[in-house]
Amino acid sequence: MEKDLIFMREALSLAAEAASSGEVPVGALVVRSGEVIARGRNRVEERQSALAHAELLALEEASAVTGNWRLSDCTLYVSLEPCTMCASAIRLSRLSRVVYGAPDLRLGGFGSFLDLSSATLYGQPPEIVGGVLAEESARALRVFFQARRKENVSDRE
Repeated sequence: MEKDLIFMREALSLAAEAASSGEVPVGALVVRSGEVIARGRNRVEERQSALAHAELLALEEASAVTGNWRLSDCTLYVSLEPCTMCASAIRLSRLSRVVYGAPDLRLGGFGSFLDLSSATLYGQPPEIVGGVLAEESARALRVFFQARRKENVSDRE
């Protein structure tokens, strides 16, 4: 869908902001009725908190905007497949749809590592759409981690 591409490009822009701040490049946004109501980017290093993932920050902001923790009429766009922690929060938030870019083979919670998308423990599962602008997202991650490895090598010399 064209809308998915537009919103994923915005998530990738947030991921680029994260990378420029030294964070793993992941960006997320929550959309309701075709309008962005919340944005998040990784801030783990900035906040020194393992909980400061882009998805969780976007969900928190969306709940504040709507005045409700139930986001059943919302879609989350995120540049990387949510980890299992974020996938659980997404399920608890009752999102109707999740659109992500690159799969996360190490930690992905919607099929790449574990699949929390169809578990019935949190009510109706969201529609999951993966692979939207996946190459762009994967490239941003590759570039980020290649630069990190080079920095680590330089630090040892």
